[in-house]
Amino acid sequence: MSRHTLLFGWALALSAALASGFAGAQASRHETMAKKPAPGRAIKSQVRAPKAAARPGKNVERLTRVNRPAAKEPERASRAAAAKTPAAAVAKMPDRPKDGIAEARLLEIYRLVGQTETRAALRLAEKLVTDFPNFALAQLVYGDLLSARSQTISQFGNVSPEQLKLGASTLDALRIESQMRLRALRERPPAGAVPSELLRLSVLNKHAIAVDASRARLYLFENQPGGLKLLADYYISIGKLGLEKNAEGDLRTPLGVYFITSQLDPKTLKELYGIGALPINYPNMLDLKRGKTGKTGKGIWLHGTPPNQFSRPPQDSDGCVVLANPDLDRIIKTVEIRSTPVVISRQLKWVAPESAKTLGNDFERQLQAWAKAKSDGNLNALSTFYAADFGLNGKTLTDWLPELRQEVAEQRGLTLEIKNLNLLHWVDTEETMVVTFGELVAGQRTGVTRRQYWSRKARTWKIFYEGVLG
Repeated sequence: MSRHTLLFGWALALSAALASGFAGAQASRHETMAKKPAPGRAIKSQVRAPKAAARPGKNVERLTRVNRPAAKEPERASRAAAAKTPAAAVAKMPDRPKDGIAEARLLEIYRLVGQTETRAALRLAEKLVTDFPNFALAQLVYGDLLSARSQTISQFGNVSPEQLKLGASTLDALRIESQMRLRALRERPPAGAVPSELLRLSVLNKHAIAVDASRARLYLFENQPGGLKLLADYYISIGKLGLEKNAEGDLRTPLGVYFITSQLDPKTLKELYGIGALPINYPNMLDLKRGKTGKTGKGIWLHGTPPNQFSRPPQDSDGCVVLANPDLDRIIKTVEIRSTPVVISRQLKWVAPESAKTLGNDFERQLQAWAKAKSDGNLNALSTFYAADFGLNGKTLTDWLPELRQEVAEQRGLTLEIKNLNLLHWVDTEETMVVTFGELVAGQRTGVTRRQYWSRKARTWKIFYEGVLG
């Protein structure tokens, strides 16, 4: 068996999966990247251009410094090629979004290795590490491909025992990252399917985000007239100790349904957070009901990576969801503040849009019954929709009912209309519906935006939180 046949045993083992999943996934990726994202309507991006890429960390340098033969310096070659390109041709080159490109190029290298086209793979790897020198996983692949020219490579990260001692944990993390990226390519969402949590988005909800922790993947959707469309998906890192955040400093990422609350100015952030951050409303009302807490003043963010890291290992944050800076930049320029839901799930369940619509319609009948009881001014009937453990700013149901009675009295029996309904469904040990809608009293020009949390027990939906969004 030749040296090239033995090259990258890990890649050859996955070559069948790559062959089956690569074409469709890449076609989808290229279609997505060809569409330039529109800037978010509710916010103005304050993202600075990222700093010049730093050199990879010392452990990565040690791991990738393996039998590299003397060769033309990539940067010098790149400059030489650029010098030969006419200025007019450069001016005509279209701008392309940078999100996802580095990963797409890495996966193309994997595909070539799986087909034993090692020379082509080496050329692409050299260009990839030149363009993204802080992409540690790409550096490691490049080092292996260089080593393969003089020795047999039987595993990913084929380093010497001495080098392994200097960076064993780094190598393990890169191997896991590689597996996660390949899995996301191999296990694509069914065509047209949506996460089961996203039952209904109103016209005010232009986008949605869903995180699948089991795949280290974030999915970005656009809410189009015909339904949700998957725009892009990205590799992410979560908390060092995994999922189910319970308290400040536990190094876990929360599970649940959240909303982006703001965009932080990168000028105010440490380098650790990369080009920016999008905080979410952790802890939400379900978290608080369960006694969970967040970091005072910080909470959980979607944020980028420091200059010396293109990406981080799958479990490497203090609890936040971390993306590569180009990917985060795309999200910041796309989503809207306050109206963009963020679902963080252990493992997303993909369903047909018709299935989500059916469940949403079933729940809407219960919501309309609540609205009718409120319109009729029937406080006794209305109070049956609220759970015994209802809570609002420290008030129990008994404390709050007088306020509800006053609100109903002021409405004077006028019909209540529900506008722009948004339904997000969450199931763990309980079943929860996060409901956001515009509430408009007949004859009035303006109303309020109300958010309710409903819980289903014994087949009956009850409200355990209700509030008006400012």
